[in-house]
Amino acid sequence: MKKGLFLLLISITLFSFKAKYSNNYTYQLARMKYKGGGNWYDGKTSLPNLAIFCNKNLGMNINPEEALVEPGSAEIFNYPMVHITGNGNILFSPEEAENLRNYLIGGGFLEVNDSYGLDSAFRREIKKVFPELTLVELPFSHPIYHQKYTFEHGLPKIHEHDGGKPVGYGLIYNGRLVVFYNFDSDLGDGWEDHDVYNDPPELHEKALEMGANILQYVLMGQIDNTKKP
Repeated sequence: MKKGLFLLLISITLFSFKAKYSNNYTYQLARMKYKGGGNWYDGKTSLPNLAIFCNKNLGMNINPEEALVEPGSAEIFNYPMVHITGNGNILFSPEEAENLRNYLIGGGFLEVNDSYGLDSAFRREIKKVFPELTLVELPFSHPIYHQKYTFEHGLPKIHEHDGGKPVGYGLIYNGRLVVFYNFDSDLGDGWEDHDVYNDPPELHEKALEMGANILQYVLMGQIDNTKKP
């Protein structure tokens, strides 16, 4: 796809997101500040680095400064993708769960990074948001793995914890992927500055490429990607 058409399609897709971004950036990524005691603030350099990578390699125009939103805030509707990370407890109130559900049903997207220890809390709380849905492992053929970069075997393993295999889970609402949960991969660590985690440079590159795929899928998925799980 030619770059000009690519940028035009992004503009059409994001028409409904009305945030006023500084310095003429087209859009901005947001980090969720959740309750429960978990370290929602983990990975200070991850989203800025991902934004810079996508601007350079995909011709995007993302504000490298991340936004901060709470799950119950009306501000969440200003952002096409919200990032959750951490390795502790998460807690959504009924009002927050309802607001987050409305955001996702209305076209928003949630990218969740298990930074080791997030799994049980996230699974419990996302059930408050979509009690009728179940997280499913996405097949390697899913379009999220086949955007600008190709990942024939699904998620790359970025940061080692317990030696488990990386798994990409999704929540699919009315045929649309609304939540992508990377488990035992820790893409967020790979998005951080190299001196934060001493992982090989090629793993940082793979993490950024997978992050770029997620963003490209989110921004263009309703136009030229299959919606099938």
